[in-house]
Amino acid sequence: MTLLAATRSEYAKQFSTAGWWVLGIVLVVYVAFTAGALAFVFGGVASGRLTGANGPAVSTDGIPALVYSSATAVGYVFPLLIGTLMVTTEFRHKTLTPTLLATPRRGVVLVGKFAVGILVGVLYGILGSAAAVAAGAGVLTIFDIDPALGSVDTWTLVGRMLVAFALWALVGIGVGTVVRNQVAAIVIVLAVTLFVEPIVRTIGGLVEGFGDVVTWFPSAASDALVGQTIFGAMGTGAGGQLEWWAGGLVLLGYAVVFLVIGLFTTWRRDVD
Repeated sequence: MTLLAATRSEYAKQFSTAGWWVLGIVLVVYVAFTAGALAFVFGGVASGRLTGANGPAVSTDGIPALVYSSATAVGYVFPLLIGTLMVTTEFRHKTLTPTLLATPRRGVVLVGKFAVGILVGVLYGILGSAAAVAAGAGVLTIFDIDPALGSVDTWTLVGRMLVAFALWALVGIGVGTVVRNQVAAIVIVLAVTLFVEPIVRTIGGLVEGFGDVVTWFPSAASDALVGQTIFGAMGTGAGGQLEWWAGGLVLLGYAVVFLVIGLFTTWRRDVD
């Protein structure tokens, strides 16, 4: 019963504020723009209707999946952020004090956050996938390319993206338990996702032997889980890719590692 109460409390805290839907709107706009742009470039090159373009050679059959997978390829930062904010906001606004007074077992509080984090991650996955499919399919039809909306592979891809979004939310919760300062946590998340990982993964595709290391990076594991990667299509991906199930386990492993570190360090400290 305590776990149920903790989950209900977390659900109320998460969905009674504007933060989740504001990030959701930004996610939809960002993913839709990216998917539309990719569909325009790859579709235009493949169809030969984008004159003067010298892009990567991508088969027409593989373009829809590549475009749709941009939901996680660029949108994973949003569930990661919301998961981080689910923890750091409690420290910043001192709401963790009444939470722990009502539920003294801190592990139960974290499990409640994990349950709601999965829900929010799946919700973001639905929003991101819908934006990518709608925008991407719309642009692809302009170039007379089959958007593959009736393909089982397309909806399998979407299902894996939902799992990836949920796992990224859990990783964010883990990060939040380790870095309790909200500003620092947000800066770290944005710096790693927008600069560090893309640069290092690009280098991994160019430096022999380094690609095998990059394969185990969180974003690379996420791409493996989904089954597609923009890095690979652009010729700058790592040398190999994990199996989809292994990619999911690696991403879950990051969440667990961060959580364990947080449990034995920050999460045990007294609340300021």
